[in-house]
Amino acid sequence: MAEQLRIGFVGVGLMGHGMAKNLIEKGFAVSILGNRNRAPVEDLKARGAAEEASPRALAESSDAVILCLPNSAIVESVVLGPDGILEAARPGFVLVDSSTADPLSTKRVAAALAAKGADTLDAPLTMTPKEAEAGTLNVLVGGEAAVLERMRPAFDAYARNVFHIGALGSAHALKLVNNFMSMTISAVTAEAAITARAAGVDLAKLREVVSAGAVNSGMFQKIMAYAVDGDPSGLQFAMANARKDVGYYTGMAAASGLPTPFGSAALQLYTLACSTGHGDEHVPLLVDVMAELGGLNRSAS
Repeated sequence: MAEQLRIGFVGVGLMGHGMAKNLIEKGFAVSILGNRNRAPVEDLKARGAAEEASPRALAESSDAVILCLPNSAIVESVVLGPDGILEAARPGFVLVDSSTADPLSTKRVAAALAAKGADTLDAPLTMTPKEAEAGTLNVLVGGEAAVLERMRPAFDAYARNVFHIGALGSAHALKLVNNFMSMTISAVTAEAAITARAAGVDLAKLREVVSAGAVNSGMFQKIMAYAVDGDPSGLQFAMANARKDVGYYTGMAAASGLPTPFGSAALQLYTLACSTGHGDEHVPLLVDVMAELGGLNRSAS
């Protein structure tokens, strides 16, 4: 029964708030770790969530803790740091890392938990905060099938699809490949749009023609919605996060001895965007970054 599984949640931001909200609405006992952004914390408390003061306290009061954090360094701090989750790990406890993370870090964290008898699943997400609020995310899961089945009722509370990808770390690896493809397509589309604009092409016509052919994609449409209509809402993902994810991807490939010509190019572009003050802006605004790099105005006249 859902009521029998106590869930702790760390990272109730754009994605995490909707996930935790759906867990509460589906009958789970949910505890959350507070953070500086109090609005989502207070909203979830009003819905019935408890608040704990430390990761250790959260783990002590939970059967499983779900993480939805910005990067692997923060994950390691929350799990392995002082007063961290590891200090309360025990047989039967499950850590679910829904962050977009470095698989090598994921395996280090899991090994530390396994030494205390606890289990780990990597369970990154696809879709957007809109689907998180609606409870219709896709969840990619790496780890033992039996542990996945134990957590499946929780996943079903906020996901439309749950995919068992394979062994521990495989879901984080697949998520990085997915994000490499999406962020590279976004970068290519931004470059193409600004080049077309500089060549005197109506960007609405660029969108019309590509939309009718094989080059069309969901990411193309999200970037062109900003380039043509000024609407960036379809891709609420910061360029700093894109840089992080593509960086993890290139590191993962390098660990296997693989070249990453396109990943490296995308990484440099997102790094440049971040170093010139655009890191907090969402990826569709890469169109403006490309315009600035080319000495053009941010928007077409």
